[in-house]
Amino acid sequence: MSTKNFPHISKDKRTVSAPKHDVFHAIADPIRRQMLQMLADNELSIAAIAKSFPISRTAVNKARLGSCRKTGRETRYRLEPEPLVELKTWLSFFEGYWDERLAALKRVVEADEEPS
Repeated sequence: MSTKNFPHISKDKRTVSAPKHDVFHAIADPIRRQMLQMLADNELSIAAIAKSFPISRTAVNKARLGSCRKTGRETRYRLEPEPLVELKTWLSFFEGYWDERLAALKRVVEADEEPS
């Protein structure tokens, strides 16, 4: 396995360091995924996000779904898509894996269908 797409895995594969921000944790929860979708096109206040879900403003703040900035007394969040690149890289690896497996299965099925 190549480690170039997974910088938190050492070359000798014996140690794994935790990335600074775990994007997989961020998308593990369905509510956080919905929040990410809300933030894709809009910068929103913590209050506006919390109002859309059965969670507190503190829970929204702890989700760490993007960047935030203070505007007066209000904290506003916006999506920072850069951490999602890690997710895309990880999914691309498995997409290639399944493409290879399905192509091999197709060859087997087509070989069995040929008349003897």
